[in-house]
Amino acid sequence: MKYEARIGSRSVSVEENLVDRVIRYLDPARANRRVAARFSAVVAGGYIGASTTRRQTLSWPAQKGDADAVILSDLPTLRERSRDLLRNEPLAVGAVNTVVTNVVGTGLTLKSQIDRDVLKLTEEQADAWEAQTEREWHLFFDPPECDLARTLNGVAQQELALRQVIENGDVFILMPNLVRPGSPYGMKLQMVEGDRVCNKDGVQDTATLAGGVERDSYGAPVRYHILDQHPGSAYYRNASRTWTVVPAFGKTGRRNVIHLFKTLRPGQSRGVPYLAPVIEPLKQLGRYTEAEIMAAVIAGMFTVFVKSEGGVGLSPMEPTVETGGKDTDDDFKLASGAILNLAKGEEIQTANPGRPNQAFDPFVMAVLRQIGVALELPFEVLVKHFTASYSAARAALLEAWRFFRSRREWLAANFCQMVYENWMDEAVALGRVKAPGYFADPLLRKAYLGADWIGPAPGQIDPVKEVEAAGKRLELRLSTVAEETAALTGGDFERNLPQMRKEQRMLKEAGLAPEPSAPKAPANGSGMPAKPTDAPQNEDQPEES
Repeated sequence: MKYEARIGSRSVSVEENLVDRVIRYLDPARANRRVAARFSAVVAGGYIGASTTRRQTLSWPAQKGDADAVILSDLPTLRERSRDLLRNEPLAVGAVNTVVTNVVGTGLTLKSQIDRDVLKLTEEQADAWEAQTEREWHLFFDPPECDLARTLNGVAQQELALRQVIENGDVFILMPNLVRPGSPYGMKLQMVEGDRVCNKDGVQDTATLAGGVERDSYGAPVRYHILDQHPGSAYYRNASRTWTVVPAFGKTGRRNVIHLFKTLRPGQSRGVPYLAPVIEPLKQLGRYTEAEIMAAVIAGMFTVFVKSEGGVGLSPMEPTVETGGKDTDDDFKLASGAILNLAKGEEIQTANPGRPNQAFDPFVMAVLRQIGVALELPFEVLVKHFTASYSAARAALLEAWRFFRSRREWLAANFCQMVYENWMDEAVALGRVKAPGYFADPLLRKAYLGADWIGPAPGQIDPVKEVEAAGKRLELRLSTVAEETAALTGGDFERNLPQMRKEQRMLKEAGLAPEPSAPKAPANGSGMPAKPTDAPQNEDQPEES
């Protein structure tokens, strides 16, 4: 029998099979339920993962809701557990340190790249403007005076910002103005931990206020509600909580707050810790490792138990010279060549935990591979263990470097560039950087603000091959010397050039300049240079062997 139904513009049908017909003959009501269930499956679609009738997915509750509904309720617990892992679990600490070291390292350095065509500057004028602007930037960014707390310089703040995003999910950077002696710039950077940003007076989340972030009807941030003290501070536990509401933008459109987090869903108000998907596996792996270590320690101690019928043990024994016991010594220890007398009914038993466990390392490595996939870190990079071939190790490093480079670009665009733009506004307003038309025309402002952020270069397994490949790219005009310098050493070719000229001049003055090398003559079959001949040879003729 065939059953048909129409759902909107869609026609669906279900046909009974032999089992259905047998069940209908024995129990018609049950047969009707089977047909209804099959209709539901057909209407729902063809994805097994969406089925609500299969045994495998029947007890799989999936939370519904937008980004804030899913994230905000769990965020405090995720933060606390993420921090606990970074305090106590070596694998978690290693993963985070690997990311921070490769993304930031010794810092992301400004390389001004203005649009020379829009600004109508000659090469010499543009080079001079970029060099002067970089000097002014380093005057602001390099000393710890750029920090409101006068503690961290710019590079340290880059590292702290990234580490906060990884550990807590997000971080807020305020940019207040405070003029201090010793620095011509009043702009300062103030890091605010994510715990301090919450709804003022603890009011409930709404469509425009969630997680301390107040937004307009378009979803753009308007104000941030910041606690004047950390909610976990030991000094303010009994004090009344007070908030400071900071506008996201000033009257001129200047950004007052940078909310740094990785956006995973539209409408997301707060960020999620980097370790969130692997918190449980990391914790369980830490417990398993601790248990195995304890078992190995016990196995190394060779513990001995005395079994007796009365449960008294060695207490009736008299201390002997061989055991080295004393009248007041209640402990009996193993000793070389010792002779111990046991009472009637007592016997010795030893504990053998069977450690070390031979399956420990393969199991841990299998779990770490899954954790590495979630964290976008190849297994070899995650555990710092390169035992495969050169090609496999290089492939792992290249795959990891794609992730590091994407995070570096993200940090440069969402933190470094935003700080640079706010600083440039003040530098131009003070007249320390000359930029005609900067405030009058948005196109000119964008042209002045062009910049690259250069970080440490990736590691090289075989530097000779890497340099040869760079030379080949330059030969084929696939790259520039500046790009290859940044990629191989993380340096700045334009900054290196004056030093190279100076070194060449000094070597020449000292008589140590290398002599120009003569062109190599073609080799003959014996490996020696070919003998010169008076008559020119025909290129079509093969050389003599």
